[in-house]
Amino acid sequence: MNIHLIAVGTRMPAWVTQGYEEYSKRMPRECSLKLVEIAPGHRGKNASIEKAIEDEGKRMLAAIPKGANVIALDEKGKSWSTMQLSKQLDGWLQQGSDTALLVGGPDGLSASCRASARTSWSLSALTLPHPLVRVLLAEQLYRALSVLNGHPYHRE
Repeated sequence: MNIHLIAVGTRMPAWVTQGYEEYSKRMPRECSLKLVEIAPGHRGKNASIEKAIEDEGKRMLAAIPKGANVIALDEKGKSWSTMQLSKQLDGWLQQGSDTALLVGGPDGLSASCRASARTSWSLSALTLPHPLVRVLLAEQLYRALSVLNGHPYHRE
């Protein structure tokens, strides 16, 4: 199974790329993490934010692999503890199909992305910077897999 992290934003700071890659490379082949960067929609003086979100959403939906389990990262989604995430991850692994995690841009996900998702997941009640979300997701997925494999990385 592959986990596709489909995220709006390109040209991330070096610390984001390094942090994401550190945890991504730790994932085993049977549960690899693949980043798909989506160019942000045009935002500017007379630009429509709604149009930018809609354009991002179309490109995100086009990047989802056929048959993938789609999870929207959304502030109104369900919060999962590490143990709950490990159970979710185990379920995704058991399904055998790829999973796509959708991370919107600065103004969130399009309605079409939220509608296409099987479920919505909230990482925190806090507002997190989108670059940090990539690193946080990669680390938490690695941690959840460590729980499933009985690896000592996660300690309760």
